[in-house]
Amino acid sequence: MLNEEIEALPVTLRRERMLDVIAERQFVRVADLADEFGISDVTVRGDLSALELSHGVRRVRGGAIAPSATARSEQSFEEALGEHAEEKAAIGARAAQLVTSGMSVLLDVGTTTTAVARALVARTDLEQVTVITNGLTVALELEAALGRIQVVLTGGTLRRLQHSLVDPMAGVLLERLRADLAVLGCNGVDVAHGITNLNLPEADVKRRMVAAAGRAVVVADGSKLGQVHLGRYAGLEDVGLLVTGRSAPAGQLAALRRAGLEVVQAP
Repeated sequence: MLNEEIEALPVTLRRERMLDVIAERQFVRVADLADEFGISDVTVRGDLSALELSHGVRRVRGGAIAPSATARSEQSFEEALGEHAEEKAAIGARAAQLVTSGMSVLLDVGTTTTAVARALVARTDLEQVTVITNGLTVALELEAALGRIQVVLTGGTLRRLQHSLVDPMAGVLLERLRADLAVLGCNGVDVAHGITNLNLPEADVKRRMVAAAGRAVVVADGSKLGQVHLGRYAGLEDVGLLVTGRSAPAGQLAALRRAGLEVVQAP
């Protein structure tokens, strides 16, 4: 249907069709809905507010996610972006200090690793750094430092919620690499169960990153400590360092350190 035809739809019908699009895609951006329905961003936001009240659509930064997605454990990138934002920025800055000029870095997908990418861009002292990532948001953050930082995308199948690239193809590249450092996000860090992730395809890519790096570093805000999820991608013995934040529970920190994991709290 042409945009002008969609624009002429009655409000109720337009919102019903918009709800169908959100349900199909799970996450949609305001700008995408505006283009698709031939309406303004302001009108889209009004429609989403109405759908939030009537059908449980979840408003997130820049868009919305489907009611079914809100019931799932996995958040969209946009939904997670605002949570523990200051803590993630501090973690990102601390993790970025581990990188030196000439180093090759595997940088995982996620909001905390995106904070690492942002901190790397701010490191104007860095030269000839190569970053390999499966995160589109990470790559876009690093674009500002092209010339100082070479950015390589793994390729693979795109996942909508996290804007991540997974198998097939992602693993093919990682199996051919030996990087100096891997910086990885997660959904859980636990003494007994190791480092875990909600999504199995992403957990598999993380596992390959650990295997392809000389040293693996996990970045996780305090809410992840003590959590266990389905996709285990590393044991504590596979990780050289955990960089966490001020909200990390003291008991969890002590238990992880007793288990032999080096832990740094970003200020």
